[in-house]
Amino acid sequence: MIMANKKSAKTSAKFNSEMFADVPVLQRKWQAAVRPGEKLPHYEDVMLGSLGRLADHIVLLRNVDGVLTVSHTGRYVQTWLNDERWDIPLSALPPDCATALTEAAANARENCRPYLASAHCVRDGLVRTFDVLALPTRSRWGGILVGVYVNERNAQYNLLDTIFSATDEGVLSLAAIRNARGEAADFQIVHLNQGAARLLMQPATDLLWRRLSAGGNPLAAPLVMNRLRRFVGSGPGGQFEIDSGDRCLRLGVTAFGDMLSLTVSDVTALKRREESFRLLFENNPMPMWVFAADTMEFLSVNDAAVQHYGYSRDRFLGMTLREIWPEDEWGVHAAALREIGDVYQSSRDWRHIRADGTEIHVLTFGRKVTFEGRDGYLVAVVDITERRAAEARIAHMAHHDGLTNLPNRDFYQERLREALERGRPSSKRVAVMCLDLDLFKNVNDSFGHPMGDRLLKLVAERLREVVRDDNVAARLGGDEFAVVLAADVSPNEASGFAERLIDVLSAPYRIDGLEVVVGASIGIALSPGDGTTSEELMRNADMALYRAKSEGGGVHHFFEPEMDQQAQKRRDMERDLRAAFSNGEFELHYQPLVDIAADRISGFESLLRWQHPQKGMVSPAEFIPVAEDIGLIVALGEWVLREACAEAMKWPTDVKVAVNLSPVQFRSRNLVQAVISALAHSGLPAQRLELEITESVFLAETEANLAILHQLRELGVSISMDDFGTGYSSLSYLRSFPFDKIKIDRSFVKDLARRSDCLAIVRAISGLGRSLKITTTAEGVETTDQLDWLRAEGCNEVQGFLFSAARPAGEIAALLSGFAARASKAA
Repeated sequence: MIMANKKSAKTSAKFNSEMFADVPVLQRKWQAAVRPGEKLPHYEDVMLGSLGRLADHIVLLRNVDGVLTVSHTGRYVQTWLNDERWDIPLSALPPDCATALTEAAANARENCRPYLASAHCVRDGLVRTFDVLALPTRSRWGGILVGVYVNERNAQYNLLDTIFSATDEGVLSLAAIRNARGEAADFQIVHLNQGAARLLMQPATDLLWRRLSAGGNPLAAPLVMNRLRRFVGSGPGGQFEIDSGDRCLRLGVTAFGDMLSLTVSDVTALKRREESFRLLFENNPMPMWVFAADTMEFLSVNDAAVQHYGYSRDRFLGMTLREIWPEDEWGVHAAALREIGDVYQSSRDWRHIRADGTEIHVLTFGRKVTFEGRDGYLVAVVDITERRAAEARIAHMAHHDGLTNLPNRDFYQERLREALERGRPSSKRVAVMCLDLDLFKNVNDSFGHPMGDRLLKLVAERLREVVRDDNVAARLGGDEFAVVLAADVSPNEASGFAERLIDVLSAPYRIDGLEVVVGASIGIALSPGDGTTSEELMRNADMALYRAKSEGGGVHHFFEPEMDQQAQKRRDMERDLRAAFSNGEFELHYQPLVDIAADRISGFESLLRWQHPQKGMVSPAEFIPVAEDIGLIVALGEWVLREACAEAMKWPTDVKVAVNLSPVQFRSRNLVQAVISALAHSGLPAQRLELEITESVFLAETEANLAILHQLRELGVSISMDDFGTGYSSLSYLRSFPFDKIKIDRSFVKDLARRSDCLAIVRAISGLGRSLKITTTAEGVETTDQLDWLRAEGCNEVQGFLFSAARPAGEIAALLSGFAARASKAA
């Protein structure tokens, strides 16, 4: 049940000092959006743009043919309304929510100002209070749109205890309804029991949600209304009597802010308490009973208790409380009974046993009574079994992976810390294993992510079969798993377990008739030698896993101290790389590309070099992979493009410049713009720029990367396939994209004169280039014999130390002149 206590937004802070900070923020936002000469701000200025998380708390109301209609609701409001529908009239919502929204919106529209109401929600015996702030705005289509913000306050109190502490007869709850001036002008009946309906001589269905001003009952008398108004906000409550015909009614009032709880007693009835008890007890839908204080026998049970617990009434009345308690709770139940006074409320939930043997979780509320001359307790029971089950499900979800149902990272680390704590006094070893699936990415790329998810579930099942007892297996994310061996394990035992785990996980998987094969790599760290905290052990096991993966996978590796040194070296490299870029320590060197037929330099390949201030020249093979891992390669790659294009403008117009691209640059989705910017900034014609890629560009997000390559081709830029022939599907890539050039890897050129298979491969690639009209360039040419072989096989271009190593930009002019002079002399 919800009731609204209305206050103007202008004075709301005086009534409630604990209001959420959201309310004044929204009021200021509304006020700031009001334009000069207008009463209301535009809807877009208030409700769009920067609401952020507050949007979840907003319900938008509009007037459709005189009917207030829900136009939009945020997720929080949908939960409050228990309704996710839009474009429905307020009358379709629960009447308690509809009343609060209607009152707030009506007063906001009337005053043309934000209007704040307090809504009280009574469910499961708890009163929850909500701020309901209505913000009127102008619609561009005419009319007024009202955005209503709803949020719960922290304070809650138990209404059920209030009912038990009041009279046994008539009970009502009234919500004060305030007018535009913030005064309590009327009251609405938001809760009543059958006793109240009888005393007011109207059906409960007619009274519920009825305003007192509508008349028809003794509470509508002006004198009564005036006295009720004085209780609102003025104190804890009190009581007074009223005459109604031939009856005299006593009203007990308890005030809770804008909510009044009334107990109504007919003091003319001689057996008022007996009749009240019967109305409260026998017809109550809540399971209730009376038990003897001395023997714990059931003295009386209501129909709801009989139905809910499944015992017949005769059986119930022949039992004691102990018979519905589980045996393991007899002691705590009995202790709780010894400590209760005149009024009792559960400080915890209890387990009760039903007739069919099932257990339920309950909260109990009781008060001391005299029943048929015996001291006893009247008890009401609230079944919270479903709530506890839901809480258990939520707790499980918070600690387990949603896909595999294995423990997640948080739960895994918690169990690891517990295992370390248990083993610390006696220095028992705990083994931590980080596990990664080999070739899992191929499964996702070949069969799609749904197949990959099913594979992960099967992996989890195998882990559960192998990892038992106090040991824990968890999924950390993706295809990464972890295991804790909590027993005092030796290195040999950990190694044997890892080998068995690899064998189990590497066995083929059958999914939809397909045989899927993956492997597993494992890194192991043992406490206390490899670390004494969960963080240290996880980090060291992860470094051991990296070593296992670098050795080809399918193996396990223990952590070694040198791994930490390598990790430190890697961290130093990352730090130095970031500093190097900002300090300008990078430079470009250029290696010539020679046209064999024309015997001239046709272009230069730009190669990145790093001159470290202490370490000297650092190999690109060392720093390029690190730059890719930390994302620096994107900014670095854009710098290389700009520098190379600017330098090429100093060369003859028939000399090209080649720039290598990293697959990471394709993932940034800014590559095309970077190329356009470099060309525009330097003035270099697009036809003089050649971009070199490796086949790894095709291994991830192929469609997107192909689209980028086509965009680059449309600019006029040439695209070259580097290291051709070293990948497993290079030929298929020639079908995917029309390359301008393919570069024969130096590994084939090196043994060209000594190995027939290398000669056959070069011959095949050259022939393939001629057939597809693609230029072929051979890398790593160091001898005249190699050059002669390549010329004989029809290769178009060569590069290598035979002509020149990569040179700084300042030496290119001399290199061009020297080569031209040599060619002229040879002619």
